[in-house]
Amino acid sequence: MIYLQVDNLAKSFNEKTLFEEISFGVHKGQKIALIAKNGTGKSTLLKIISGQETPTAGTIVMRSDLTHAYLDQNPILEEHLNVIEAVFASAKGITNIIKNYQSALLSGDHDKISMASDLMDKNNAWNYEEGIIQILSQLEINQLDKKIGELSGGQKKRVALAAVLISEPDFLILDEPTNHLDLDMIVWLEKYLERSNCTLLMVTHDRYFLDRVCNDILEIDGGKLHRYKGNYSYFLEKRSERIENENAVVLKAKNLLRKELAWIRKTPSARTTKSKSRIENFYDIKETASSKRIEKNIRLDLKGTRLGKKIMEINYLSKKFDDLTLLDNFTYTFKSNEKVGIVGKNGSGKTTLLNILTGLIAPDLGYIETGETVVLSYYKQDGISFDENQRVIDIAKDIAEVVKMNDGSKVSAGEFLTQFLFTPEMQYTQVAKLSGGEKRRLYLMTVLMKNPNFLILDEPTNDLDILTLNVLEEYLNNFKGCVLMVSHDRFFMDKIVEHLFVFEGNAVIRDFPGNYSQYIDYKTIKESQIKKSNPKNQKTEREKPNRDKPNKLSYKEQKEYEELELEIEQLETEKSMIENALYESSSNHEEVMAYSDRLGEIIHLIETKTDRWLELSLKIE
Repeated sequence: MIYLQVDNLAKSFNEKTLFEEISFGVHKGQKIALIAKNGTGKSTLLKIISGQETPTAGTIVMRSDLTHAYLDQNPILEEHLNVIEAVFASAKGITNIIKNYQSALLSGDHDKISMASDLMDKNNAWNYEEGIIQILSQLEINQLDKKIGELSGGQKKRVALAAVLISEPDFLILDEPTNHLDLDMIVWLEKYLERSNCTLLMVTHDRYFLDRVCNDILEIDGGKLHRYKGNYSYFLEKRSERIENENAVVLKAKNLLRKELAWIRKTPSARTTKSKSRIENFYDIKETASSKRIEKNIRLDLKGTRLGKKIMEINYLSKKFDDLTLLDNFTYTFKSNEKVGIVGKNGSGKTTLLNILTGLIAPDLGYIETGETVVLSYYKQDGISFDENQRVIDIAKDIAEVVKMNDGSKVSAGEFLTQFLFTPEMQYTQVAKLSGGEKRRLYLMTVLMKNPNFLILDEPTNDLDILTLNVLEEYLNNFKGCVLMVSHDRFFMDKIVEHLFVFEGNAVIRDFPGNYSQYIDYKTIKESQIKKSNPKNQKTEREKPNRDKPNKLSYKEQKEYEELELEIEQLETEKSMIENALYESSSNHEEVMAYSDRLGEIIHLIETKTDRWLELSLKIE
């Protein structure tokens, strides 16, 4: 069953053509990823399909009975609304259906009630508010009465995501859904979409996410559309083959063009029919030979400043905001050419540490000693505020007129911009005319052109296209200096980092000796062991303790151990009762809010008490 048909679609802005003659269909159950370089129209295409923008040419036909939802890359929510109100406001169609049903009930008209009830069924509108709360809880948004204006960027993205997911639409259109989500949330969303029966079209740069969720890939390249039936690895292989074949055709045409050009110059003006045909063929060959298929890649071959023996020593750093402690006596000494990743939940202090190390904020306690040879560059998550009226070339020149390359040569700011795929025409345009991804690429360029030997990167993968990420990965792997970075891109982290700072919450930072995938394997095994040791799961075994094994608990600890078993069991029972109550809850908003708050408290208590129970149980040999 076809859900969407796109025919001969084109979009231009002024003199710039993003794409043309794009045609494709989306069938029920397909999960499609859209890949393209920044500035080639990925987000624009999604906006056109979702009805946010109009095409220059072409048609889009979507099934009339289809429900669809669109997540913008940078969703805009009303700042004065609270979380629940914002989700309702984002789903006006569902809200109207609920109001229509309530109005029908008040009218007492059985036909109206029947029709309104059918609409409620079709749009999954029953228990809609309770469904919102459950989704928000899974996305770790528990303060439902908090104003949108008081939320972080990551929290706002999760609220917008909840608004899209709650209605369970037939067709989901998502633009960079993993941006601003922490790794746990990305894994949750990944599993949610894997299980979902929805049809999906999305833009994402997260290659693990793409591989596990999508079964089709569309690529916009040179304004044309190419389709690949398979995962990311298959896409890379087939794309390489396609480009190789196209390059071979261009090269063959160029060789043939030289021969035909010689013939054209020698042939007399009087033409036979055969000659005229050959002349017409000559112009076809000339068009093919002049193709710009030989694609250009970003060159990152900068010379780094020499790094001395002393790099950076972090001594007893502590930082708290109000009652929230993020860092507590954190100490670490960086070694030469070390590459460290930082992972942890949003709000656990990752960016705070980076801001302290770069001097943007001061610690409450502790100090940092930095070596004299260190040249530090900081790529911030929120980027820098470019003057939108400034030209691209002027921004580059404000950083450096010339840039030192690894081979000892120097290039001008303009030449370096060209290496970053900013054409001469683009260099003399205003920043306002760049796409979001192109602005990110420009920002990355301004960070790297300082020839740093210590790079601090906060979410460098956001808004960068996959092809640019491949080049950045290669650069960082060969980088002769230190790298400290926060990233939710698991593929990127696995290729770069040697070990992790894991922010576990409550100012606990674990130094894990491995990359992200190795950490996840370790974490999965640990959680499995804890689950097996959980007092609820092991009640029978603990009722019959092994008398041959000595108990090393003190009397007080033994009593605490036994009380914890009982308390955890009672909390688990209460948790189940509240979850059932939420599922079957009435429309009483205050009651639902109270249930939700208590559920959050219980989950925290269970985790805390289970950790303590496990700590005591380890003393029993």
